[in-house]
Amino acid sequence: MNIEKLLEEKAPLINKAVEKYIPRIFSKKALIFKLNPPRYSYNIEAINKAVAEPVWEFLDRGGKRWRPTLFLLICEALGKNPEDFIDYAIIPEVVHNGTLMIDDIEDTSEYRRGKPCTYKIYGLDVAINAGNAMYYLPLLPLMENREKIGAEKLAKIYEIYVQEMISLSLGQAMDIAWHKGLANADEIDEEDYLQMCAYKTGTLARMAAKIAAVLADANDELVEKLGRFAESIGVAFQIQDDILDLTGEEFAVKKGGRGQDITEGKRTLMVIHTLKVANPKDRKRLIEILKMHTSDQKLRDEAIAIMQKYSSIEYAKNFAREIVKKSWKDLERLLPESEAKEKLNAFAQFLIERKI
Repeated sequence: MNIEKLLEEKAPLINKAVEKYIPRIFSKKALIFKLNPPRYSYNIEAINKAVAEPVWEFLDRGGKRWRPTLFLLICEALGKNPEDFIDYAIIPEVVHNGTLMIDDIEDTSEYRRGKPCTYKIYGLDVAINAGNAMYYLPLLPLMENREKIGAEKLAKIYEIYVQEMISLSLGQAMDIAWHKGLANADEIDEEDYLQMCAYKTGTLARMAAKIAAVLADANDELVEKLGRFAESIGVAFQIQDDILDLTGEEFAVKKGGRGQDITEGKRTLMVIHTLKVANPKDRKRLIEILKMHTSDQKLRDEAIAIMQKYSSIEYAKNFAREIVKKSWKDLERLLPESEAKEKLNAFAQFLIERKI
């Protein structure tokens, strides 16, 4: 099953749905003004310059659009026509891109998807505001279709959204505290790392799955199981992202060189495993390099070599495969046999084996 082709097919449909609710150029006819008319003035020029332009400059850089594709696959696996749900699939995708825009500021990153970060182009003020706007603008489909969705479903969806957005902030707090030395990062274990990932990267996949399941009339048990499965995909995706940061040549070019996570001092699964099994000399040296926050490629390569010495990259790859395999086993019996079910499983495998 060609998942890359599936993602390529879905991306323009998702982009079109995003544009329906967040136009490239706002006018007085924009849906947001229909749902929430301004009392005094539209100020279209300001909104276009400080919201539409930076948002679309960022979205047009690409991205895999895998979260909305997961959303649509879940609707299909539950027997629904995915085309009927595409407007709602933009929720996790736009929120995700908003988090990246803010994340780049928090990490003082230079590049995102091969171009200077948004704050480098438009300034901190515009980037922070645009990134925050991306947390809320994709909720417009829920407001537009509130009567069609119904009050009970709508309440469940908003509760899922709020829970996951809180989790997102907690995960980011952990990540920042560890790589800035605000909390003792040298003693964290795999469970600590996995919880950070479940909060940070797992949360938007979980949001996508649970909102899709609620809209597709799944019962509470199935909503939770689909959420857990999606969370495992999100965690595995993060692990693979961390692996590619150390090993992926094409991936590294887009990010500004191999080992960006080393520069940021991040405690990835590979770092945690190495610190656990390495001899005292190698353990001490790896911690030293991480605390330097260095951009020196020789030092970053030295840190990578230490992790490779203890087979930590292979350990992480196997770990990612296992958590997805286990969560699929828990979910599989609850889904009816269908092509969509097989696509969902193949989709998960693709995300953890990808090269970019």
